[in-house]
Parts: sequence; C-alpha cells; structure tokens
Amino acid sequence: MKPTLLILAAGMGSRYGGLKQMDALGPNGETIIDFSVYDAIQSGFEKVVFVIRESFAEAFKEAFEPKLKGKIQTEYVYQELDDLPEGFSLPEGREKPWGTGHAILMAKDVINEPFAIINADDFYGREAFGQVVDFVENSPSENEYAMLGYALNNTLSEFGTVSRGVCETDDQSNLVNIVERTKIGLEGEKVFFYEEDGKTELSGREAVSMNFWAFKPSFFTHLENQFINFLKEKGSELKSEFYFNAVADKLIKSGKATTKVINTDSIWFGVTYQEDRPMVQEKIGQLIKDGIYPSPIWK
Repeated sequence: MKPTLLILAAGMGSRYGGLKQMDALGPNGETIIDFSVYDAIQSGFEKVVFVIRESFAEAFKEAFEPKLKGKIQTEYVYQELDDLPEGFSLPEGREKPWGTGHAILMAKDVINEPFAIINADDFYGREAFGQVVDFVENSPSENEYAMLGYALNNTLSEFGTVSRGVCETDDQSNLVNIVERTKIGLEGEKVFFYEEDGKTELSGREAVSMNFWAFKPSFFTHLENQFINFLKEKGSELKSEFYFNAVADKLIKSGKATTKVINTDSIWFGVTYQEDRPMVQEKIGQLIKDGIYPSPIWK
C-alpha cells in the first residue's frame, strides 16, 4: 500500500510575515510545497492531503490544483479553532490554533492508509521521501511508526543558533526519547550546544527531528483520545497547544507503539524569516543546476 503525504499548511507564518506556504522561491515561481510534492510523486506517494484554513482555501487551491491535476490525488481539510470533539466548545478569547496534533486530526476522515506528515515550509529532500516509502512497504505492524532523523550538521543555520530535538534510540534504532536543545550553533567547523553555564561540543552527526514522521491510521484513534484528555486539562487556557509528537512520546513510553528512527543524509532547509529567502533560493537553484529537478518543475 502506497503512503499518503499530509502537509501541514494551516500556519499563517507570523514571524515571517505573510502566507509563506505560497511564497515563490523557485526560478519559475515554485514554492517549497511544489518541490515536496514532486519528491513525493517521484518516490511513489499516490495522494497528498493539505491541512489549510478556510480563510485562504480558495487562493491555495487556485495556486496548486492546476499544477497537480492528473499527477497525484489531492484532498483539502480545514483546521479551524471551533472544530472540537462533541461536548467541547471554543473558550472565549482563544485565537491561537490548537497545534500540530489538532491539525493532523483534521485529516482522519480522508486518510485510511499509512501516511507521512511534513511542514509546508520545510524542504526535506528526495531521499527522505523514498526512505518513508521503503519503511511503509516493510512495516507490517499497525503500531510501528517512523521518524526521519536528519544529521544535525545538515540542519544548521549560518545566521545564528537553532532549536533542535536530539533523538535518543535503543539498539534497534527505536526512538526512546527526544531531548530539546534550544540553542545549537556553529563556531567555525565545530557544533556546540549552549547552556547558561557553558557550552558542550556535539559531533554534528546526532539525529534530530525535523517533523517528518510516518504513521499508520491507528494513530488517529490515539490522537483523538489524547486530544479529549488535553481539552479536559488545558482546553480553557488561551495559549495551550496539542502537539502530535507529545502523543507519539506517550505511546512509546507506555509501550503501545514503537517509532523507528530512519537516519537520512538528506539536506534539510526551511524558511523561518524573510532573511532566509536568498539562501533557500540559492540552494534550490543549485539542485536544478545539478539536474535533481526540472525547470519549470511542472510541465
């Protein structure tokens, strides 16, 4: 069974300014989403589901539907603040989205097969998509998930420190824990993790999570149950967030599921701030020059 690609594109890009999911970064107006979907098609994905907001649905569909028609099956689902389980209502004054766990939950009625999730504004690389397809084809258990582990070196910024989730695995490459390191940076060729009382050198080969995971449909049931618990405990807070990786972590630690860490040599890059655009455009241009992508990407 071929996996579906679920793209989380409902975020409005407040730090970036504007709707960065639709920002033209390729030489022919391509977005990062175009490259991700192209890589998914080349790797064997047969369907893509976009999690978006109704407020920009029309513009989003106009941008992508003509390009993707006939190339891959597409579905659109909406993440709205008031889309809550029965018995719960939106607290007055809440403006912040409920988080990535809620975003994934919006797709439960349109996905019945193994699926991978990615961020709309991150570039993950062709190899990583192929590795997910291989995992799905060789993983019979409904409770075995996977996470792409990017080499820390391949995710750093020349412009300052980054926050990364460093993965700890057992001897079978199953995820045991993700340790959030909030300040990791480069000094020349060396990589350091900075704390208040000093710094620790890292090898740069550590596997880090960049929010590229593969799940089976069983994950939706776990998400739904834990979202109800979350709403009971924190639903009245105006800024609480429900993260899918926190659900995965609970399942791992309770023995209800395992998550294979698939180490990848793919280069990751993303657009967080406007200042990142030139670097991303340069990298995309080089990939086209190297023949990895046609130009224009859709013909």
